[in-house]
Parts: sequence; C-alpha cells; structure tokens
Amino acid sequence: MNYRLGVDAGGTFTDFVLADDQGRIHLFKATSTPEDGTRAMADGLAQISEKLRLSVAEILGRTTLCVNGTTVGLNALLQHRGVKTGLICTAGHEDSLEIRLGHKEEGYRYDDTYPPAQILVERHLRMPVRERVLSNGTVHTPLDEQDVRAACACFRREGVQAVAVSLLWSVANDRHERRAAEIVREMLPAVYVSVGTEVFPQMREYTRTSTAVLNAYLGPVLGAYVARIDRFFQDSGLRVPVRYFQSNGGMASRAVMVARAVNAINSGPASAPMAGRHVARPLGIEHFITVDMGGTSFDVTLTHQGRTPVTKDNDFLRYRIGTPMIQVESLGAGGGSIGWIDGMGLLNVGPQSAGATPGPACYGRGGTLPTVTDANVVLGYLNPESLLGGRLAIDAAAARQAIATHLAGPLGIPVEKAAYGIFRIVNNNMVNGMRRVSVERGYDPRDFALIGAGGATALHITALAREIGIRTVLVPQLASGLCAFGQILSDVKYDYMAAAPMRLDAHADTAQLEQRFAALERQGVAVLQQEGIPPERIALRRSIDMRYVGQVHECSVDIGTLAVGPATIGTIKTAFHALHKQLFTYDEPDSLIEVVNIGTTVLGQSAAQPPQLQQAPSGGQASRAISTRRRMIFGADSAAIETPVYDAARLGAGDSVAGPAVIEEPTTTIVLQPGWQARLDASGCYVISAQGDAQAHATDAASRSAHARTSCGTRG
Repeated sequence: MNYRLGVDAGGTFTDFVLADDQGRIHLFKATSTPEDGTRAMADGLAQISEKLRLSVAEILGRTTLCVNGTTVGLNALLQHRGVKTGLICTAGHEDSLEIRLGHKEEGYRYDDTYPPAQILVERHLRMPVRERVLSNGTVHTPLDEQDVRAACACFRREGVQAVAVSLLWSVANDRHERRAAEIVREMLPAVYVSVGTEVFPQMREYTRTSTAVLNAYLGPVLGAYVARIDRFFQDSGLRVPVRYFQSNGGMASRAVMVARAVNAINSGPASAPMAGRHVARPLGIEHFITVDMGGTSFDVTLTHQGRTPVTKDNDFLRYRIGTPMIQVESLGAGGGSIGWIDGMGLLNVGPQSAGATPGPACYGRGGTLPTVTDANVVLGYLNPESLLGGRLAIDAAAARQAIATHLAGPLGIPVEKAAYGIFRIVNNNMVNGMRRVSVERGYDPRDFALIGAGGATALHITALAREIGIRTVLVPQLASGLCAFGQILSDVKYDYMAAAPMRLDAHADTAQLEQRFAALERQGVAVLQQEGIPPERIALRRSIDMRYVGQVHECSVDIGTLAVGPATIGTIKTAFHALHKQLFTYDEPDSLIEVVNIGTTVLGQSAAQPPQLQQAPSGGQASRAISTRRRMIFGADSAAIETPVYDAARLGAGDSVAGPAVIEEPTTTIVLQPGWQARLDASGCYVISAQGDAQAHATDAASRSAHARTSCGTRG
C-alpha cells in the first residue's frame, strides 16, 4: 500500500489528507503551532498512525508524494516579521519602492486619508550604485564595483540578513546585475541574495524591484521553515523529498521554493481550484466559485470553463508582486474573526482574528473576545459540547459570556441577536469578496456553482449562496481539508519568463521569439529532469504579453504549445484581439500590436491519480440518520426553531435532507438554511439546491451520479 500525503498548514488548523492506492482518503486536523510547525505535523501524523494502526515510520516509508502548503510567508508579510533587508539599485532609483508608480492601490487612489504602505527596506539601506544600461541593452555607464563593495560594507555593519539587487534595464542586459550579485555573495556569504532578473525577468522596473525585495525579505524565513520541515519528515521516515506548494497552483522542490520565496505567499488557497475541478467533474460542472473559510481568513477563487485565472503584477497586502499567482481574493473573515463595536456604536467583524492562540472563547484556551465561531455556537449551529469527533471540547457558556460582555451588553440587545448580527455581518463581508472575483470581473455569479472548502465554510454556505443568487452548492465530505487534497492532485509547476519587446509589423523577427521560447523551455525541462521527472510526464504551455502600440498595460495571451512563426502569427494576433475584447469590450483589428514579455510554464505532471471509490448507497430513510435536535436561530427575530441534526456517518448516496437542518461530518458542520435541500451524491459530495430547484434537478442529478467515476473523498 502506497500513500500520498497533503499537509496544509493554516493559521488556526493544519489539515492532513492521506490517500492510498485503493482510493481510501483519510482527513485529519491538528491545531496549528505557528511558533514551530513541526509540532502540529507530529500531532497529525500521530492521528494517522492511530487510525491506520501503523507506525509513523511505516506510513511515511510508503509515502510516494508528500506536499506541504504553508502560510509561513504570508504570516511573515502580514506581521512584518521578515528579515532586515538591503537593496542595491541604480543611482537615482532609491525611492522607487515609495513612488510606487505614482499612485496608491486600486480602490484607494484618490483617498488622501489612506496611509502609505510600510516599506520593507529602510531608506538608509537602499544603496545606489553608479551604472546605466539603456533600453536596447547597450552599456552607457559601466558598473562601479566600488559602490557595490561599499554597499556590502554598510550591510555588514547594519546586520542585514538579505540583499535584493535590482538595476535599471537589467532585463535588456543583466551583466551589471549579475556582477553586483557576485560581489555581494563574495563579501557576504551568509546573506540571502535575491536578483531581480532571476526572480522576475520581465519589463517594469518597479514591479521587478518590489518582487526582488519581497523575495529577499521572506527568503531566510522560508528557508529556515523548509529546512526544519525537511529534517522533521526525514527523521520521521520519509524517503522522498518533500514538495512545497506555490501560489501559482503547482508544486516545487525545496531548492526552488527557497530561491523563489515570494511564490509561497499565497501557497495554501492556490490549490483550491484543483480540488474544485475534481469535485465538480462528476457533476458536469465547469463554472464554479470556490470559497474557503478557515479560522483566520476567507479565500475565494473563480473557475470558468474549467480554468482558473493566473495573474501577474498583483498588489498583494499592499506590495506589488510580478510573478504569476492563482487569482485569489483573500479577506479577514474566518471562524476566529473577532466581533467589535466601533466609535459610532456599530457592530463590526474582523479582520482581527483570535487565531489558533488563544482562539475563540468557546475553545477554552484563554480566549475572551467574541468570534464568529462563538456566534455559531450561540445560534445552535455548532455542537455545544465538542467538535472534531470529540477531540476539541466546546464551552458554550464561554461563547455566550464573550458575546454578552463585549457586544450584547454594550449594545443593549439580547445575546442571540448579537450573535446573529455577527453571522450576518461576516456573511456580508464574504459576499463582497465573492462579488470582487465575479461581478467586478464581468461574470454573473448565478452562472456558477459554489464549492465549499475549509472547516467553517459549510456553516455559512447556504446563506452566502442565497445572498449572491447562486442556486447550486457543492460541499465535499473533505471540505475542511480540500486544499490539502488539491495539493496531492497537482503537478510540479515552474514559470520561466523573459522580456521580449517587439512590434508585430512586417519586419517582426518571429524566429527570435521562437528561439527565446525554446531557450526557456530547455532550461525548464532540464530542471524537471534533474528532479527525476521523466520526459513523458513533462508538458509545456506558452504565453505572450501583448498590447496595442501606445497602451500602458498588456494582456497575457495563452498560446498553448503553438510555435511562433510567419504561419502562426496571424492566429496569435486574432487570439489577442479576442482576449482584449473580452476584457475591455472592444478591440482594434487595424491597430499595430507589440509583444512585451513571453513566458513558458513547465509542468511535471503527477503520476496516475489515486484510484477512487464511490460513496456507499443509502441504507434506507435519511431520517434514520437524525442523532439529536437543537434549537437554532435562522432569522433576525432571534426565534429559535427545533432543528434536526444528522449524523453524516449514517447517510448514504441518494439520501436527501431538507432544511432547516444540520449535517455533522467529522471535521465540518453543514447548515441548511430554511428553503435549501442537500443530497449526498455517489461521488461523496453534498449537492445542495434551493428547494424549488431540487425536485427539478433530481432526475438529471441521479443520472450524472450513476455514471460518475470520480470521488471527492470517502470517509476513512
């Protein structure tokens, strides 16, 4: 028996998904230990060992793939706990990080009260060096190496732990930048070095500098984490290298992850679309929005026609990142988000979070502030005694006390009304995030299904769907560990980029573009082969950043494996016109087009996916699965309704549950608001519909389930 292990280390819980050769999928959760992630991992492995009745060494010895998604980079950036960083830049460009292209982020551009971002390199550590490369690659002013050496001497005195090197027009000629980096490595051998043309070798000086600085700021933090995790798994019996999940939606080796630390910033939620495709496929769904509500954050991704957008030049947590990232909308709306009263006497929720320590008041770990989880306990949605199969005790009285003391008392309202207020406000915040990935990007959310991921999502998901107008909701049994599951379904994925400015006129040297693509691909294929991936499992995908001459911003056109040459350039232009019209509602077929950058994604495709089993059929009436009843609140009038609670272990494929109701899975709780109905599909996924739609879709859904051959997980 061989295993695949996905580990998703979140801010509050660390999720473990173990899949074996026979299709059994096991889900475990441990409380995250941000101060030392290996403690949470040891806890999770101990749970796996107890369940399988095998030692940890035996399990890891049979593990052929171990993937770790981490929030270490994200948390270091959120809390500004990266290392002391220096910057070497072209003289006269020391302030590009503060100039930031002359404007604030979208949404705040004209807000004169919005404060500036905290700059990650102090002004006196941004060291100018005399040099100048022109836009055509010719050297106007040779590099003054003494300036570089003086900068290194300053960095040594100041105790700098990482240095970013980003020089003007290095994408046209990187000789000065690489020589400067050589000097830094020679004089400061213990310092982490981040080179702009290695991290983001494309046009845009500010974006390249910002990305290089972020990479330097986080590199030593991620390096220490990766070394600790590698050592832990090796000492525990793992025989294969640990893979790490990147924000571009693919896996990476330890060496690549440390060198490209910036790619770890959004590591966790980037795997959700892969798992979402797996969940939606047996149901014939290609358009879906994945929502992941954990203990700290709420993450949203949109997939249209089976494809999830990957973007560059993102402003993430107020910092510009040029490297490709899965398009994720993140906000501070998790189960640990704290309810508070502002200066105007209005109730707010988040973005502050109780996190894993001390956590919500109901966890009994010292937390006293009211959170979303506490509100769900007061509303009756969560088991008032324990969660996670009894491993997490719940103190319902502490939840009521926290809300009474900090919210209900000061507002002069009942505890139940304050709890429902928390529920409604956090839902509104989450719906706004869903609108940003759909409505604000030209998609009608009513055309999409909603897929729930994360431990807390299913408590809110029918309320969210009702608010935004979505009629079909999917909650897999593995919902609370869906990102960890997505990791073991993913491929190794590396992005190689280059600046390639060229007007596509009659004199365009398309052969040069093809040569540049071929060079990138040789580089990527060589790296994958060094990692032991055979040629038959290596795939390539090309893209070209293009724009009309005179435009400021470009569009990234995916050309697949199309060769660039006179015979194909017309097809590429047509694809650009079509994309431009889709994004901006117009195109200009008679206008001249220019290429700005090119990129190749190199994929090391995973071996055959684990065999998958279907959900066992129903053993009878779903009502037999009712384990208890609780009084629950579903409206602002605070009226409590006696509501059935279903034990998910007693449900089988085909069983239907009508709301209001609660279905308790081992690691998640599904709340069906009045007017919604859930059916457990043969693929191991709850298909939830507004009750008016449920009957109409019953025949079609049964037909799809009969032919389904994939699974989103069976209970292990």
